[in-house]
Amino acid sequence: MTAQYRVTSSDRQYRQSSPSTVTSASTRELNDDELLNMLQEACFRYYSDGADPYSGMARENIPGDDRIVATGASGFGISALIVGVDRKFITREQGVERLTKIVGFLEGAQRYHGAWSHYMDGSTGTTMPVFGMFDDGGDLVETSFLMQGLLAARQYFHGTNEKEQALYRRISRLWETVEWNWYRQTAQSDFLYWHWSPQWTWQIHHPLIGFNEVMITYLLSIASPTHGVPADMYYSGWSSQSPTAISYREGWSGSKDGNHYFNGHTYYGIKLDVGVGTGGPLFFTHYSYIGFDPHSLHDRYTSSYFDNNRNIALINHAYSVANPKHFEGYGPNAWRLTASDGPEGYVPHAPDDANDRGTLTPTGALASFPYTPEASMVAFKHYYRDLGDQLWDIYGPRDAFNPGQDWISPIYMGLNQAPITVMIENHRTGLVWKQFMSNPEIGAVLQKLDSATRKQR
Repeated sequence: MTAQYRVTSSDRQYRQSSPSTVTSASTRELNDDELLNMLQEACFRYYSDGADPYSGMARENIPGDDRIVATGASGFGISALIVGVDRKFITREQGVERLTKIVGFLEGAQRYHGAWSHYMDGSTGTTMPVFGMFDDGGDLVETSFLMQGLLAARQYFHGTNEKEQALYRRISRLWETVEWNWYRQTAQSDFLYWHWSPQWTWQIHHPLIGFNEVMITYLLSIASPTHGVPADMYYSGWSSQSPTAISYREGWSGSKDGNHYFNGHTYYGIKLDVGVGTGGPLFFTHYSYIGFDPHSLHDRYTSSYFDNNRNIALINHAYSVANPKHFEGYGPNAWRLTASDGPEGYVPHAPDDANDRGTLTPTGALASFPYTPEASMVAFKHYYRDLGDQLWDIYGPRDAFNPGQDWISPIYMGLNQAPITVMIENHRTGLVWKQFMSNPEIGAVLQKLDSATRKQR
């Protein structure tokens, strides 16, 4: 398209100036690389322009309660910061300045045996128990998402100048003071637990059991050089075969498929090694792998977590094409069942009867670029070129939409924009994967897991 225009100015009495001369501007179709650059930058701006001004941390959602900053979303945002600098959306100096602000905030924020709470007040660092009175302490899962980003940044911002050297030391100190083993509850426990509170201790008592989004919590707990847990907990806790774990998996999935962690069934012609039911929401393949490269991970249940994650994404795509519940808007260019805002509030949308409610979430497909690049690009072009006038705004695609209910989310979510920026970059260059995996502690954890796997066999 070509448009012609002219400009006038107005003073405080609304008196118009004479118009400028007429000029014109033309649009053109972006190529695929330019489209990806545009998408990555738009989503990145949530964490640069939209961040809390006092702490530099990511807000839980925008618009929303501006007091609330989210620990896990901030970890994803730190990984997006690496991409923003590398893609020159901001300068390296700006990246160092922002990360320094975040680290300073985290050093002074409330911690619980080294873990931060899920939500904090961005101006004070105090815990905000948004999920109820028992949620007033440490959240190990959100802490692991945060630490994943910090460790990737520790390697990326490791220049020779004093500011970057200081950041390296300060991030290392934060990493070394997380007491992962405290969240085991006792030295005999097979599981890590999600929460601990000084007032309510282990009242929530939620064991961490896979397969879901919390693999990174076990990996970092095993990797910790100061407060680590035995590598055997990968099998006793994360992939546990205990009655507790089997019941847990059946409880949230409503299926016996995969209740022993290993699945082995075929859905839409695609075999799933690991995963409950048909694989669950797509964020299971994103959150733990923002930094941790799934190519590097295998165990007694699958030879490659990259291939397993890809199959979860392919099943999600195939389900959306089949559309067994006949929801409006589904198809080869409209797939992405994952957790997001919805007409009924926040829901972990998934490709199964219980959790498919007709709501489609752009981050599902867009953060799956490493696994399904062709299908993700088809979906991206549909969102932008066909639905952009409805879905697109200041930070890229809005959180979710439900065509059958004529509903579009009014918000952006901190958990969903950064995975788009980061996972696209992991698809394009492997940048964040390379930075995170270059931490010496992560190489060591792979060796420990290999040893634990041999013992299991």
